[in-house]
Amino acid sequence: MSPSDAATDDATPGDDAPVVVYDAVTDAADPEAEALARLRRLSHYLDSAVEIPGTNFRVGLDPIVGLLPVAGDVPTAAVSAYIVAEAAALGAPRETVARMVLNLVVDAVVGSVPLVGDAFDAVWKANQRNVRLLEARRTDPAGATRDGRVVAVAGVLLFVLLVALGAAAVAASWWLLTAAGVV
Repeated sequence: MSPSDAATDDATPGDDAPVVVYDAVTDAADPEAEALARLRRLSHYLDSAVEIPGTNFRVGLDPIVGLLPVAGDVPTAAVSAYIVAEAAALGAPRETVARMVLNLVVDAVVGSVPLVGDAFDAVWKANQRNVRLLEARRTDPAGATRDGRVVAVAGVLLFVLLVALGAAAVAASWWLLTAAGVV
């Protein structure tokens, strides 16, 4: 018997209709579906709320607010992080959450570049990507393996990039020291 069907202690055996207590949390049709709908709306506002007149292209608050110098990307990144946190709370696999964080990091890092980053935000639409990932894992939990591979490849590429940047910095330093006659 669900909590919505249970009668309270106030009902007496002679009452025709028992007093029923409803619990808004447990009686919701599907709390996960409601959370997904909320995340879809939020990602829509962040990534595609406004249609550019004369085109079929839509932009959201993320690239628009990102136009503000210095602090424009901080509030939208915080709301984007909420989407990832909600996905984790809904039970998304760790690999999927890691891939969502990767999307968010790419969005925040590239999006922080003035003007170019805002154009990137308008096209990348990290929040809608993340909601689609969450929906896909809800219907196909086995896809988390694919997410793990994407995160692993991104980690290896990041490692290679950092090693290459380190090697370039050492080479540039050596060249400068040699040109200055120190070495």
